[in-house]
Amino acid sequence: MIKYTIIFLLLIFISSTGFAQHETLESFRGAGSVKAIESLTELKKLYAKAIEEGNALQEGQYLQQMGKVCYNQGHFRQSLEFYLKAEKIFNTTNQSLLLAANLSDIGILYYYIKQPEKAMKNYLLALRIYQKEKNRKGEALVFGHLGQIFEKRQRYDSAFYYQNLALKINNQIKDKSGAAKIYENLGSIYEDLEKYDQAYLNFRQSLNLYQEDHNNLGSIEVINNLGDILRKTGRYKESVAQTKIAMQLAAKMGNSYQLASCCRDLGKAYELMNQMDSAYHYVQLGYRHTLDLYSEDGARQVAFLQVLYDINKKSDEINMLQNDKKINRIIAVSATIVLILLVVLGFVIFSRQRFKLKDQQMLSRQKEIEHDLTSLELKNLQLEEQQLKQQLEVKSRELSTHTLNLIKHNQFLENLRNTLQAMVKDDKRDQKKQMNQILAEINQSFNHERNWKEFTQAFEQVHHQFLENLKKFSLELTSADMRLITLLKMNLDSSDIATLLGISTDSLRVSRYRLRKKLNLEQGDNLTAFLQAL
Repeated sequence: MIKYTIIFLLLIFISSTGFAQHETLESFRGAGSVKAIESLTELKKLYAKAIEEGNALQEGQYLQQMGKVCYNQGHFRQSLEFYLKAEKIFNTTNQSLLLAANLSDIGILYYYIKQPEKAMKNYLLALRIYQKEKNRKGEALVFGHLGQIFEKRQRYDSAFYYQNLALKINNQIKDKSGAAKIYENLGSIYEDLEKYDQAYLNFRQSLNLYQEDHNNLGSIEVINNLGDILRKTGRYKESVAQTKIAMQLAAKMGNSYQLASCCRDLGKAYELMNQMDSAYHYVQLGYRHTLDLYSEDGARQVAFLQVLYDINKKSDEINMLQNDKKINRIIAVSATIVLILLVVLGFVIFSRQRFKLKDQQMLSRQKEIEHDLTSLELKNLQLEEQQLKQQLEVKSRELSTHTLNLIKHNQFLENLRNTLQAMVKDDKRDQKKQMNQILAEINQSFNHERNWKEFTQAFEQVHHQFLENLKKFSLELTSADMRLITLLKMNLDSSDIATLLGISTDSLRVSRYRLRKKLNLEQGDNLTAFLQAL
């Protein structure tokens, strides 16, 4: 029994770590997240076409959709940038309902990045527009969002007030999906207040409406909530039955996140029932689903970042083309002015010979003014181009940083493997077989070389000139040397570099010494400073 308890607690820790990073985002991800990259790519093409055609309304709509895609993938900064651009367009084109929907989406974004004041401000702006346009569905949606903010602030009276307003409107307009969500929110409030009977009734009402509306994802979440209520009230067998129903639906939909969540809940229930074998089985199964989720998300995130990079690059190219058009217009206007002045000058010379000198002086001054204006405009365009290049450099560095974060996931598995290896060396032989099995599973989940390959590709894109300069100092650098050089270039601490390379700090010092010799550095020269200067 003791050995199962130790293993169970260990896997609970691993599983809960994974869920903590996903529970915020996965609550609003739909089944279409797999196609996020394709959607973003298609929206990018349509957005570029709208710009070429000068269709401002479509520009705003495509920006709003790109903001939703980025939001659903957890890229909040990029999402906010798209939303704000869309808001500006909707304001100038007087698209009130589109503006209200956009403000509501911005409010949701601020809510998830824990800026409730900004979220509240955008919700209220959206609410005013919906009320002015008499859009009841929009009003209900915003009332529900306001109720969630007050719930998080533990102001439950206000939370109940706004949720009930939303529920009243949804019942009036017969919006089953909207009403189901509000009942779910009310159940959550009662659960916070530990009024489990009322929470259960609201969750049950929400489930009935979701099922009538054939909303399987919403049904899974509510069934899980019902299982939680039953578990908290000591009805463990009923809790297990509810959670297994949710698990079957999640498996049918192929939703890895919900499967992992169900396994975690089953593990807790069986632990409370003191059935540690079953608890261990489901927590271990949930851990496997979590690893699958990490692997899928990691690959999608890298590809998604590449698409965002391409979009920003394309936007820069469009801006450059627009700047070129401005320059061409300036040149055309300047040429026209010069031509007109020449014609006027010829007429003056022909008709008024005695004012020839005066007219020539006036023309000369006008040319100087035109030259100064043209030079000033060209300087401004050069400054704008430089700023665009700097922005592209920043975005490239962000790509490199995100890729490096993928590598750091292996640090967690490395520490866990070392801990389990220490447990295997213990004299308790009855644990070794299971510990070795867990070690084998962890070793299979390692993807070190692929992460290094992705990091190296991203690094070469950002620091291409650095690598070219490095070749001037030595052609004998190995792949291990290059890994050490890239990490030193990123200006990481020695302890972090040793962890990422999987070596001790003493071995790192030896590697740095050998690298200095290959680069022909003199004694006293700082290796890190040398690499930063390249």
